[in-house]
Amino acid sequence: MSEIVNQALRKIAKGAVLVFIGTVIGMLLGLVGRIMLVRYITQGEYGIYSLAFVIVSILVLIATLGLDSGSTRQIAFYRGKGDEWKVRGVVLSSLQVAVISSVFLSLVLFFISDLISIKVFHSPELSTPLKVFCIAIPFFVLINLLTSIFRGFDKAGPSVYFQHILISALFPLLLVAVVLLNFQFVGVVYAFVASIVLTCMAFVVYAVRKPPLTLRGKRSASSSLVTKELLLFSLPLCAVAMLNSVAVWTDTLMIGFFKTPGDVGLYNAALPLVRPLPIVFTAMSFFYVPLMSQLYAKNEIEDIKRSYAVVTKWIFAATLPVFLIFALFPEATLNILFGYRYVGAASALQILSLGFFIHTVLGSAISTLVVMGETRFVMWSVLISTIANIALNIALIPPLGIVGAAIATASAFALRNLLWSARLYSLSKMHPFTENYLKPAIASVVLVLIIYALVRNLISVIPFWLLPLLFIAFLGAYAISVLLTRSFDKEDIMLLLAIEQRLGMNLTAAKKLLRRFL
Repeated sequence: MSEIVNQALRKIAKGAVLVFIGTVIGMLLGLVGRIMLVRYITQGEYGIYSLAFVIVSILVLIATLGLDSGSTRQIAFYRGKGDEWKVRGVVLSSLQVAVISSVFLSLVLFFISDLISIKVFHSPELSTPLKVFCIAIPFFVLINLLTSIFRGFDKAGPSVYFQHILISALFPLLLVAVVLLNFQFVGVVYAFVASIVLTCMAFVVYAVRKPPLTLRGKRSASSSLVTKELLLFSLPLCAVAMLNSVAVWTDTLMIGFFKTPGDVGLYNAALPLVRPLPIVFTAMSFFYVPLMSQLYAKNEIEDIKRSYAVVTKWIFAATLPVFLIFALFPEATLNILFGYRYVGAASALQILSLGFFIHTVLGSAISTLVVMGETRFVMWSVLISTIANIALNIALIPPLGIVGAAIATASAFALRNLLWSARLYSLSKMHPFTENYLKPAIASVVLVLIIYALVRNLISVIPFWLLPLLFIAFLGAYAISVLLTRSFDKEDIMLLLAIEQRLGMNLTAAKKLLRRFL
């Protein structure tokens, strides 16, 4: 095993653990804030708040111009080449462009908020929240961009501290103040904006005190060229983000158009369950892109191939048990979480979980394509899959209802990931399906089917306490399959060591066991 691969995988594993923990904490804090928000304001006010938030989120997406992804890759790429001037140029250019674009869009929203509220949404009460929300746009963009800059320097801490935890903790704390002071609905909006502004200010102070590099010195003569290269690389990624937003809401909107609000509610019981499936992929990707970009700058293609295969194998192993719970026991999952009324979404949950699982286990392909500079292909493939998603929704929802919407969404996810994987293979003959990936995957299917048959024959109604046990059983089935087929690689032990160091756990017994099967 290459020492370069060894070091890269160690960093990816350590970063993934930190990002995963931060993401989970942020999600829990966000849930607390959402519950407090819903309980304090009326349903109509919550609708206005949600609408204003969506509008501002879209403008933040546009104002960022794809620089959040582009700056990470470009910084890491030029670091790999040892070109400090261009690294500095990317940092300065991305900050300048993002600040200008975000301030501009913030002012535009402020001046057209009345027009949007009255002429587009026929809700005059939307105007004031929009005018308050627009204050947050530059600060929101700056938080995202600072996170990406630190990510380009292989630093995960700032993302966890500010983007995930602080921003999610401040909002419920400020909501408590709003409740105690008995402020009206607009106070809730100010609380959200204040959480963004305060987080951004804290992040800026941190960045000034602990900068990843010094920004002092004259700009190089090629600074305009660096800016041009950065924008040409990043703008297709901005289009990808916009298309992803369209794809996220297409099925829900079309169910609402063709069917009833009840069908929308039924579908949105299944959809939020599968959306967190890529959380491990997201955590692993945090350092994967910058580290692989450095290797690509040095033309270390074989090391990228090996890292890609190992990372994909671990993402598969971590995601498989959750997917199996949703796919094999959808009725029990929905009944336990939401009640018997939502069991009708079981088929949709099965189909959606398959689509998101495919996206998760093949998702490193898009990260690798971004590393290789294939952002335009990524953009066109997402456009194709989005068009396919819309067409399939139109064709399938009228006859099949929410099942048709699930088929459309899952098919679109599968299509884009197959396109990415095919492109990656055509460019570099790169794929994750090594022998040590496929053998345990196939063997675990047999063990899982045995467990499933036993549970179905012995228990008619799945109780709540059984689902966690089934999760452990499915995870154990995969682990046993790996051991029996002797499918552990040396990199797997190295990743366990990195996780052990990050969490402060003692995994000596597990490592000794694995070494016997190498």
